[in-house]
Amino acid sequence: MAATTEQKNIAAAFLAARAKKTPLTSYPGAMPETMADAYAIQDAAIALDGRRVGGWKVGRIAADLVGRYGENRLTGPIFADEIVGDASAARPAMPVYASGFAAAEAEVVLCFGTVADHDYDIASVRDCIAEVRTGIEIASSPFQGINRHGPAVTASDFGNNRGLVLGPPLAGWQDRDLIHMPVEFAIDGETVGAATMETMLDGPFGSALFLIRTLRARGIAIPPGTWLSSGAITGIHEIRPGQSGEALFDGKIRVGCTISD
Repeated sequence: MAATTEQKNIAAAFLAARAKKTPLTSYPGAMPETMADAYAIQDAAIALDGRRVGGWKVGRIAADLVGRYGENRLTGPIFADEIVGDASAARPAMPVYASGFAAAEAEVVLCFGTVADHDYDIASVRDCIAEVRTGIEIASSPFQGINRHGPAVTASDFGNNRGLVLGPPLAGWQDRDLIHMPVEFAIDGETVGAATMETMLDGPFGSALFLIRTLRARGIAIPPGTWLSSGAITGIHEIRPGQSGEALFDGKIRVGCTISD
């Protein structure tokens, strides 16, 4: 779907606000009513931005909104220069829009190998996954109300993404029961959420299926090495500059970061 002039103007306004770290107290135009409208804005912004997309985030759409929007998930790009590793001894500093919205989320991160042209199902989609890691998605937007107006608004500004922290890999993931793995998230050492991937619809591989289908419909390829941040496990935890976040997977695998502005 080609973006209209107004949608391109919205995309440009978000890019300008991100570049200047200017808070947006209101949406910069007519709010998108459908996911197709949201992705038209998103595609225009990706083209205007010009950086390489190194991955995609997938988030859940609230159950009471699925009928209206026709999807149970949404997606947004993660730019390659905003994907960093957790160096453990020196946790990466992840910038956010301090005057906008900022949160951190414990997520399982998939790395795509070759995605063939044929259709996949929940079992066969594992064949195109090369690696599974722990991680933290940084969700941030200069628009303070990014999550208050429905999933189309969230998707329109890069899906409310500001970066991805890659944690240690999950060895032997092919044979592990990922769905029931306990996950916790802490801010400044205090646990703020705990859950398993049972909260994630059909789990991280369901997110992979959704992404393949959605990007194909938009004419976007998934090259080998593309990362997928598959969805919040313990919740969306608001966080501010100066704080630190840490996710704990399976009681022993840690990934963390500090937050900057």
